[in-house]
Amino acid sequence: MTTTASAPGRPTSAKPGRPLRIRRRMTPRRAGSIALKTLVIGFLLAITVLPLIWLLLGSLKTQTEWLNSPSWALPENFLNFENYQVAWVDGDIGRYILNSALATFPSLALIVVLGVAAGFALEVLIWRGRGGVLLLFLAGIMVPGQMILLPLFSAYFQTHLTGTIWPLILTYTATGLPLTVFMMATYFRAVPREIFEAAAIDGASIYRSFLSIGFPMVRNAVFTVALVQFFFIWNDLLIALTFTSVGDFQTIQVGLLNFTGQFGQVQYGPTFAAICINVVGILVLYLFLNQRVMRGLTAGSVKG
Repeated sequence: MTTTASAPGRPTSAKPGRPLRIRRRMTPRRAGSIALKTLVIGFLLAITVLPLIWLLLGSLKTQTEWLNSPSWALPENFLNFENYQVAWVDGDIGRYILNSALATFPSLALIVVLGVAAGFALEVLIWRGRGGVLLLFLAGIMVPGQMILLPLFSAYFQTHLTGTIWPLILTYTATGLPLTVFMMATYFRAVPREIFEAAAIDGASIYRSFLSIGFPMVRNAVFTVALVQFFFIWNDLLIALTFTSVGDFQTIQVGLLNFTGQFGQVQYGPTFAAICINVVGILVLYLFLNQRVMRGLTAGSVKG
């Protein structure tokens, strides 16, 4: 009977079903790398979270505290929600949010429907000139939005659309389509062509292939593109200020400008409260769709 001597410091056996764990020795270089990563992550977290905390605390301070105390001072009463009542009732934030929703969601629906269909047609279907059409959409991304505002305003004025919500919906749809089409074409490029070829052999039409095969396979990417466009539209000020500077369809970004008095006096508490209402709603929406957005961001990175 013979025995085999094991090397000192090494385990002689491992329990069945459990992988053998090997501890890596903490070298000074590895420790410095971990410390550097921790500092970078902490710095990024600080510059992201601290402004939100300062915004929330500022919404609880009175006008006297804003004028007589430093801007970083804590509020005397952490349960002072009077600024939120002033922002909602006197500032009419509810109407501005409703107007933003009326401008955002119809535009978003048009952008998603038209963009996904165009991306499918440009990348999956084979027809002459599709490369040139995709380049036209790519060129549309490079056109500055400031260049088209004056011609669009003249066109809307001549067609009697000014004073309505339609200039916002049409402009947001037109400015959001180029990027959406380009991104959706990239996502459809990662879908294996054999799937659509097999569907065609089985007798599926183009519309059936798009609705039953193409769209479900890029569903997470659609959520990502829709959320990106939602942020662009909801946070827009230039287009909304151009077409709704006066009237009953001012969006939330234009409405925040109304918190500045006639002679430049700012009611800081209600202003911060209105911004908090706007930011918290968007933040909750992003946290709810976070996992879909992360999967959608990597959907077109490799070809399946």
